[in-house]
Amino acid sequence: MSEHDEVPTEQVSGGLVVGHDGSQASGRAVTWAAGLAARLQVTLHVLRAWSLTNAPKPAGMAPGYVPPRADFEEAVREALFADLARLDLPPTCTVRLHVAHGQSSSRLLELAQGAEMLVVGSRGAGGFHGLGFGSTADQVVRYSPCPVVVVPTEKR
Repeated sequence: MSEHDEVPTEQVSGGLVVGHDGSQASGRAVTWAAGLAARLQVTLHVLRAWSLTNAPKPAGMAPGYVPPRADFEEAVREALFADLARLDLPPTCTVRLHVAHGQSSSRLLELAQGAEMLVVGSRGAGGFHGLGFGSTADQVVRYSPCPVVVVPTEKR
C-alpha cells in the first residue's frame, strides 16, 4: 500500500469502494479489489463502519470512564490499518482509509455515491455460517448507486 489516509466520505470521487469488517471474507474482498484498483490505476477506498458494540477499546478507556467518540474512531482506524497490513496488497495500489460510525450497509452506500464500483464480501463478521449471502451484501446489491461485485467467501 502506498498511502493510508482517512478521507471524509463526502470527498470520494471515482475509484473503488470496499468494506472491511475484520473478517476473512472482507479481507478476501479487499485483496480482490486492490488487485483491480492497481490494474485500473484508481484509488481503493476501504471503509470500516463501527458502533460502540464492535469498536476496539480505546487506549484511554478505564472503568467508569467512556472516552470521546474520537478516541473510538482512532482505535477503529488503527485496527483497520493493522488488518490491511496483514493482507498481500499490490504495492502500486493507492489505498485511502475511511472510518465511519453507523451501520455498514448504510455507510457503504453513502461512500459509494461517488465511486465507480462497490466491492463487498459475500458475508462478513456478523454473518451466519450457513448463509451464502450476508445482510450487508444483500443491502448494497439492492440499493447501490454504482456496480457491485460480491466476492465469494471461498475460492471455487
